[in-house]
Amino acid sequence: MTVPGPIAVCANQAWNLVNFRAGLIRALIARGFRVVAIAPPDAEMERRLADMGCAFEPVAIDSAGLSPLRDFATFLAFRRAIARHRPAAWLSWTIKPNVYGSLAARLAGVPAFPNVSGLGTAFIRKNLLTQIVTRLYTAGFARAHRVFFQNSDDRDLFVSLGMVRAEQAALLPGSGIDAAHWAPANDQRPGPNHFLMIARVVADKGVREYAEAAKRVRVRFPKARFALMGPLDVANRTAIPREEVMGWQEEGAIEYMAPSDDVRSAVNAADWIVLPSYREGLSRVLLEAAAMARPIVTTDVPGCRDVVSNGVNGFLCEARDAASLAAALERAAACDDAQWRAMGQAGRARVQAEFSQERVTGLYLEALESAGISPSDAE
Repeated sequence: MTVPGPIAVCANQAWNLVNFRAGLIRALIARGFRVVAIAPPDAEMERRLADMGCAFEPVAIDSAGLSPLRDFATFLAFRRAIARHRPAAWLSWTIKPNVYGSLAARLAGVPAFPNVSGLGTAFIRKNLLTQIVTRLYTAGFARAHRVFFQNSDDRDLFVSLGMVRAEQAALLPGSGIDAAHWAPANDQRPGPNHFLMIARVVADKGVREYAEAAKRVRVRFPKARFALMGPLDVANRTAIPREEVMGWQEEGAIEYMAPSDDVRSAVNAADWIVLPSYREGLSRVLLEAAAMARPIVTTDVPGCRDVVSNGVNGFLCEARDAASLAAALERAAACDDAQWRAMGQAGRARVQAEFSQERVTGLYLEALESAGISPSDAE
């Protein structure tokens, strides 16, 4: 390897790196690599990354914007960061670090390993933006050493559209779950019929369908509870106005909960986790819920059905369909304690067998080795 330096890890928020990539970062450091995190400024997340032994390089990223000038500025900022740190490899998540970061890495001769952790609004709502994003991905990934995907549907779509070559594409079992950290408090059922949805409050997560389905289910199960936990006022083109959410709460459809850095207590207090998303990469929320032995109600779409087998560890419904979601919620509400417990145990066993943090780390290390990158190169 001719480019000495650390492993660069980049996402559009430092929060993403701390909450979803900490296991990988720690594993790389434990094996002798130096790691530098590249993300927008965030003092608290920088401190937490430093506690892991990870350096931090602040870079402004307009994660939701479409301005060519701002995006070009982001590309130049990535180039400057790469020139300053001379990384041995570029590992990235989210679209702009994937596209512009991989391009900057390519120009510097640095092997890139972008991870397509979800397709987002551009592919859920096909329009001119979809065409633009498709071309950007194609350009960004042209020379990437390996492109990781979290479900086979996304991988096959990118290959079929010529955005990646088949030999570049590889599957990962999500971000990897630490089953010991995400362990259930006990095997006792809370509630029953306390449903919890954890997601950004945007339309593409199926939040409106959840609120409508909750109203329908309460007709048959009047004591059922429907909580929604997640950030409001997010930078997303499908963000749901705060007033609309508060309106659902005032009419008794849902109980809104502010986001938390540690959702385990909220998951333990619920007996079902719900995610009616239109599409995911591989839902981290569902993996965490399954690890905590919570059965799930979710949509039959890529990134959700990869976690849930219908009738085994949860129930599937149609996306964008409040009536289908309500029917699945009613099936869940009708389960007795033995059925609930068996489904939860099946979900935890599946996470331990298929989606462990160790598997994800191993696949990244194999990819780095295939590019000739070892800890000695990162000295």
